[in-house]
Amino acid sequence: MIRVALTDDHQLVRAGFRALLDSEPDIDVVAEASGGQELLRRLRDTPADVALVDIRMPDGDGLWAAEQIAADPSLAGVRVVIVTTFELDEYVVRAVLAGASGFLVKDTEPADLIRAVRAVADGDALLSPGVTRTLLDRAAAGLRRSPDPRLLEALTEREVDVLRLVAEGLTNDEIGARLYLSPLTAKTHVSRIMQKLAARDRVRLVIIAYESGLTGA
Repeated sequence: MIRVALTDDHQLVRAGFRALLDSEPDIDVVAEASGGQELLRRLRDTPADVALVDIRMPDGDGLWAAEQIAADPSLAGVRVVIVTTFELDEYVVRAVLAGASGFLVKDTEPADLIRAVRAVADGDALLSPGVTRTLLDRAAAGLRRSPDPRLLEALTEREVDVLRLVAEGLTNDEIGARLYLSPLTAKTHVSRIMQKLAARDRVRLVIIAYESGLTGA
């Protein structure tokens, strides 16, 4: 069961998300909050796998909340998806910097929201269909100061190959097809890379790939 926390200062928005997500047999909304501070209190009392968080809220906005969650070891299992009406480069870059695992706009189709929750809970990076791959590249590339290949010293050659494809935005199925691996084997490689690089999710892997000079913008 995927446990979800909803955070939005509009009760009607939360009610709509709750009705949609609770209708799925594998998703359970376990907490609601109207701001970032309240979200943190709720998460410390009620464990969740995914937090859907609005950007603009009183009492701690969504980007601040994402930063706090990423910095708290006790909340390491929580994946943050930023949900907003604003599909702007600045917000995507700041969301990536804050440690968010996904970024969705509020006019996303209901089926896409459900898929997003499942994907992020499974460790995948997630961007709204309207937020292009190029935008994630730009966000990650903007984080790199100077390439540091030492970041990848713990990886095998095969894992470096897998990481390069993760940075290109490929799914586990696509990575498997490219490297002649089963999807399960590709997923295992990605999980091991995350462990070795202490990465929360695939978004962080993309950033590390750019920071190490493995791939360019």
